[in-house]
Amino acid sequence: MPPKKRNSAATQMKELKPGAESSSPDKKESPELSVKKHRDKDAEFVTLSKSLHVTDLVCDGAWKLWKTVQESMDEDSQKRLWGTCLFVTVIEMDVACFTLTQVLKAVSLNVKEFMGLARKLDVNLDTISTKVNSALTRLEKKYDVMLALYQRFEKERETMRTCWTMFLLAKGRALQMEDDLVISFQLLLCTLELFIKRCSPDVLQPLYKSSISKVQSPPTRTSRRNQSKAKFRPPEPEVDVQLLETLCKENECNAEEVKNVYQTSFSAFLDSLDLSRSPDFPQANDIDQQYEEHYLKSRDIDGRLFFDGDETVLAPKVEISQVERTPKKNLPDEDAGLIPPQTPIRAAMTSIQLLRGDLTSSGDHPSAVLATYFKNCTVDPTQDVLKRLETLGQLFSQRFGQAVGPRCVVYGRQRFALGVRLYYKVMEAMLKSVSNFKLLNDSTFHKSLLACALEVVMSTYGGYTHGGGDTAETNVCFPWILDVFSLAAFDFYKVIESFIKAEPTLSKDIVKHLETCENLIMERIAWRTGSPLFELLKQEHEIGVAEQVETPASFSQPLQHNHTAADLYLSPMRPGSRVLPPGSPATPSSQTSSQAASQTPRHPKSNSLSLFYKKLYRLAYTRLKMLCSYLLTAHPELEPIIWTLFQHTLQHEYELMRDRHLDQLMMSAMYAICKVKCVDLRFKTIVTAYKNMPNTSQETFKHVLITEGHYDSIIIFYNQVFMQKLKTNILQYASTRPPTLSPIPQIPCSPYKFPNSPLRVPGSNNVYISPLKSPRMSPGIMTPRSRMLVSIGESFGPSNRFQKINQMVNSSDRSFKRALDLGSTPKPLKRLRFDVDGQDEADGRLVPNSAIEHHIHSNMLYVIKTKKTEIERSGGLSSKCPSGNKIKL
Repeated sequence: MPPKKRNSAATQMKELKPGAESSSPDKKESPELSVKKHRDKDAEFVTLSKSLHVTDLVCDGAWKLWKTVQESMDEDSQKRLWGTCLFVTVIEMDVACFTLTQVLKAVSLNVKEFMGLARKLDVNLDTISTKVNSALTRLEKKYDVMLALYQRFEKERETMRTCWTMFLLAKGRALQMEDDLVISFQLLLCTLELFIKRCSPDVLQPLYKSSISKVQSPPTRTSRRNQSKAKFRPPEPEVDVQLLETLCKENECNAEEVKNVYQTSFSAFLDSLDLSRSPDFPQANDIDQQYEEHYLKSRDIDGRLFFDGDETVLAPKVEISQVERTPKKNLPDEDAGLIPPQTPIRAAMTSIQLLRGDLTSSGDHPSAVLATYFKNCTVDPTQDVLKRLETLGQLFSQRFGQAVGPRCVVYGRQRFALGVRLYYKVMEAMLKSVSNFKLLNDSTFHKSLLACALEVVMSTYGGYTHGGGDTAETNVCFPWILDVFSLAAFDFYKVIESFIKAEPTLSKDIVKHLETCENLIMERIAWRTGSPLFELLKQEHEIGVAEQVETPASFSQPLQHNHTAADLYLSPMRPGSRVLPPGSPATPSSQTSSQAASQTPRHPKSNSLSLFYKKLYRLAYTRLKMLCSYLLTAHPELEPIIWTLFQHTLQHEYELMRDRHLDQLMMSAMYAICKVKCVDLRFKTIVTAYKNMPNTSQETFKHVLITEGHYDSIIIFYNQVFMQKLKTNILQYASTRPPTLSPIPQIPCSPYKFPNSPLRVPGSNNVYISPLKSPRMSPGIMTPRSRMLVSIGESFGPSNRFQKINQMVNSSDRSFKRALDLGSTPKPLKRLRFDVDGQDEADGRLVPNSAIEHHIHSNMLYVIKTKKTEIERSGGLSSKCPSGNKIKL
């Protein structure tokens, strides 16, 4: 029977919150805690709560949360857990009681330690709500940006605390999205310019002393036009152009962009402090007081503590100022060179320089070659292209300003201008391989190409991660650009591969970013209500049962195609039709539909849909295979059965994907097959393993669409939706005549990955295998790294060492293999609640807390065995160690 629903800790806290107690961040006073009401609680907990000025409701909610998780967290400091529970409760209730820094100091925690403890608090997978998780993610990202900026500030100059505080205040007032690393760094340079030129020359380094020129920036066109009104307005701040350019050169930052930041955001900030023309330093007390007000309102991290070296914001023990000694490629060790470390800011500045350098020769208007293409069209698209760019440019800049900051519209224009250059460049390269120039009159193609170019620019500038949710108002990472242009994700996906092939100068990071965008589209974004994908699927399935979106026979074929952008945009429907391939099992229904199809006109088929499903199946199987490597190595026969159910669902029950995530169907299919095959695998275990996979979000299993407007956990989705829809099909796998298994898709190297890149071993986070470049390595052509690897291999010593390894690998004695287990005793685990009454299965038995660690650890050798054959077939791993001793895997 389906399990009963129970209230999660997050739900319990919501039930405690009446409307009258809800408080905004601006609320000045909170009801004082009544100690008498909390005699049932630990006195030290009540004291901590009182010191943080929490309300009675917050105290009750945090204590209830603590009682829920205390047995699972007994190895941690009790007081630190109390502080974490209080913070989580305050975020959940949206009550303004204390800041993050205040609670960190109260319980002596570092930011990173606190974030780790808060994530660990979610031991039962329903303790931390998606609201709290989003808040933690935002705080962590803001901290990382602030840390990177301070490390750069600290490295560049030994300057006054007021300079750093003034920068923090400028960033807080100028930027709505304070985790924009590039604009924040440009504001830091503006602040440094102000302080350096007002410093005594005696305390400056020679480089900056000689750079001070007192040359003012040229007046803008607007100021010249309105000189008569100048006496009624504050004068423009004096910018030492030479000094600012020196700072930009030293920090590999574009000087024109920094000047724009100075003349817009920073000058307005100085005006607000009445410092535009003052030759003196800003008053330290005044700046400190104003930042104090901003920090208390934001309720997060006090950035001044970086300057003080406070323990709550200490960075990991890495000396950024040190230069890493790295051997130069193909040079002896004694000729090794020194290279600077790759800090976040250095990486961002380098990427921007490369992008701007690649676009130097590209103009803001179509080139002569591109103009010729336009004129040769039946209808010249030039005017449509220019008008579209003007409209979208205004829209993009406006939305960018809304997201990043009110005075950041000009930065949006700058990034849009770079995007236009890239748009023209890639379009010209694409047209060299296109024979159908009707593509140039397709507005969807142009919007998609421009959106892709802008996504490259945005990713290069921001290093933005992909949005885990869709509710963040200040999140400009993908798929933000689709919303700005009102562009369907399915239409955007059509241009990605052609874009990458047409622009070979894209960096590996950008190519990987675009590939991730494509995966996000296939996983969930293309399946939103209103997507053209559903209309195409409906048309395909109206043709007949015998014809499929993508035939299983094609699974074993390499994922290669010669489709151009024109094929995907102009020919969404391809003439002809596909039937089941020869040799495929023909059921009576398929024979009937084939005969019916032969008597009716053939409908065209969709190129774009066919390619989409090819990639979708391969993505789906890759993720399923990884999850199986975590959980089902003891039952390898189940993987093809689960895949068959999974593939059947995507092909025939695609409506289950509407407003849902691919991985939700994957986990449900795995649980269903294990259930009918009597394999004891629980949703708790599946979800815990899923959390260890890359690019996953807890919203995937905590926030699943059940019915319109109603969301719940994945187990509710399985019981009420998935199982009900597929019950008959699922039960067939328990019969003596189960359905025919679907072929396994071939998983080739992605067309976006570079052939010489190391391949990650499925089921591992940091195990990679590099392709074998030659059968033998000559000592004369070895790099320092390869010599080191050979040295490691030889250090194993005589062959009896390898015989012992073989004995361990091949031994069936479990106690012998447990020598690798570091002697840890599995900890008893609490129940998976998942918003249900203590049971996610019929019998309600408990699962070990370290279930996944045990699965991964005990099956590590199995993964090595199963991957050895595949690797050797591809020529990727020699079967001999460097010393000649064979290792039998």
